Amino acid sequence: MQLTDAQRMVYATAKRFAEREIKPHVRERANDECFPLDIMRKLADSGLLGGPFPEQYGGAGIDNVSYVLICEAIGGASPSVFTAALTVQLSLVGTAIYAFGTEDQRKDYLPDLFSAHRVGAFALSEPNVGSDPAAIELTAQRDADDWVLNGSKFWISNGSIADVIVVFAQTQPGARHKGMAAFMVDGDAPGLERHVITEKLGLHASNTAALFFDSVRVSGDRLLGAAGDGFKIAQTSLESGRTSTAACAVGIIQACLDACIAYAGQRKQWGKAIGSHQLIQEMVADMATDCEAARLLTVEAARLRDAEEPATKNVVMAKQFATEAAVRAARSAISLHGGVGYLGEYPIEALLRDAIGLSLYEGTTQIQKLILGRELLGVPAFW
Repeated sequence: MQLTDAQRMVYATAKRFAEREIKPHVRERANDECFPLDIMRKLADSGLLGGPFPEQYGGAGIDNVSYVLICEAIGGASPSVFTAALTVQLSLVGTAIYAFGTEDQRKDYLPDLFSAHRVGAFALSEPNVGSDPAAIELTAQRDADDWVLNGSKFWISNGSIADVIVVFAQTQPGARHKGMAAFMVDGDAPGLERHVITEKLGLHASNTAALFFDSVRVSGDRLLGAAGDGFKIAQTSLESGRTSTAACAVGIIQACLDACIAYAGQRKQWGKAIGSHQLIQEMVADMATDCEAARLLTVEAARLRDAEEPATKNVVMAKQFATEAAVRAARSAISLHGGVGYLGEYPIEALLRDAIGLSLYEGTTQIQKLILGRELLGVPAFW
């Protein structure tokens, strides 16, 4: 894979950070359901939280290829840290505000997000709305210069601790995507209640919440773009998020592959290392092939985004392939490790649970395939 010296340096820096600051604490934070704010601030101090955003807003000014390499390195150490600090804070919230915000909104919010002085959340999903975002039920009603929000959101990463939440609402009930709008809502806004969601299968070291809006008043200058732009804002942000999530999945596959190679060289059965057995070699070979294929798909999607070329097809290919390959890799890694792979003492079982989460958020594998089918055939299966 062709990378520039600068891109390789970014990846090496992120890998060193992950080894030093994240991996030693993964087990102790495995079940705390809390937000890794200390890690996010260290990422910012190390220059790894600015992403592909201009330096004038506090961004790192790097390209999307470099950004996905950071996501791979951090995601391979902790998908929870990746989820909170990268795909939500940068890919979703950062993209929404940078791409659709006014100059004043960019200056007010982005520097604090990229320095981890503010935590962001992206509130699209609802109790009755997941794969069909145009069906959102949370309403926004105009009242003079303000908007009043009523309804609820569910499965919101960083939701209970976010300082600013990009909230999607329906301004014209029944109008679906034509009436969607996006607002920047303060986490402590009067009328907003936030409840932590616990007992998730995976991503245990991240915060997930349900949000309840009871006549939450938002000033007109907190509207992103125009009323009616919400669907476009959501899809633009999700395309960025799916690219970074594919990269995190590559990191999971690589972590599984590294663990399997090490274990297969030291574990002995029938008088020799298990790595010399044919079926073990097949498992490792399949994992390595999936890893390289997923990485190439992801980097190509990022390259197209850097070139400002249409990338939707490549992004959904990368997201659905890489996340499913990560699930396969973690499942195979548990089999290769045998009983010890089933224990929390080893990182493999957690990577399986986390990989399943990646295959669900920002659009399930099945939704990615429907989008891909639409891109290839020109015939939508929905909308």
